[in-house]
Amino acid sequence: MNTILVTGATGNVGRPLVTQLAAAGVEVRAVTRQPDTAGFPSGVKAVGTAAEGLPGASAVFLNSRALGDELEPLVVRARREGVTRLVALSAINADDDFSRQPSRFRGDRNKEVEQLAVDSGLEWVSLRPTVFITNFINMWAPQIQAGDLVYGPFASASTAPIVDRDISAVAAKALLTDELVGRKIPLTGPQALTNTELVEIIGAVLSRPLGFQEVPADLVRQRFVGLGFSPEFADAYIAFLETTVSKPALVTHEVEKILGRPAETFAEGVAAHRALFTN
Repeated sequence: MNTILVTGATGNVGRPLVTQLAAAGVEVRAVTRQPDTAGFPSGVKAVGTAAEGLPGASAVFLNSRALGDELEPLVVRARREGVTRLVALSAINADDDFSRQPSRFRGDRNKEVEQLAVDSGLEWVSLRPTVFITNFINMWAPQIQAGDLVYGPFASASTAPIVDRDISAVAAKALLTDELVGRKIPLTGPQALTNTELVEIIGAVLSRPLGFQEVPADLVRQRFVGLGFSPEFADAYIAFLETTVSKPALVTHEVEKILGRPAETFAEGVAAHRALFTN
């Protein structure tokens, strides 16, 4: 792949992906609403729209939230412009009922982006990551800054959080090699952990005695709405977690198989963002 267009280029997956691709020596076009201030590595071309960066591109990284209504038109145009490969950022629960897909209510179209790539007639790879570690920063950091307890639903519910830059590294592999073409790849962290265990790990990293306090789902819903999330997101998040109360979250080890190194642990991911839990 000689020229790669990255949508969502300033996001938690997109920014490290741009850096990794630039380091590999390919031409990178990075889509951002603020191309003059994006701060990409030297040699990366920042563009204001995906359509602007598409002509001459050989591969495209598709972020459905970043593209919004432009997702389907971009895939159609990509084929017309001579693009040969699409790498879609989907999700591990893309086949679930939409009512159990919380990210859908924040703009993700995981099922659609994957299906568009598969049906495009081009080479395709679909990445299906589980919960990002940075999600816990957004949800829990304010509580940890304010006290020693994190309040939430289902203390025994589990996830296998993945460090965002591991997703980026697999995406780079999908764009730069032929090894993953035609695959839907479920990506997780190395271990399933309950909410109680996740909070204890954050406490260990911060050298603080933190605990998880289970509260009724209705109160959790009210808190999410109070933080500015939609009621639909809150309900989907609660439903998503409830399915793992009696069944540990899936762990796939695909990151290790693909990258030839262990996936980063939750503790390592928290340590990399330590300041966000304390400031």
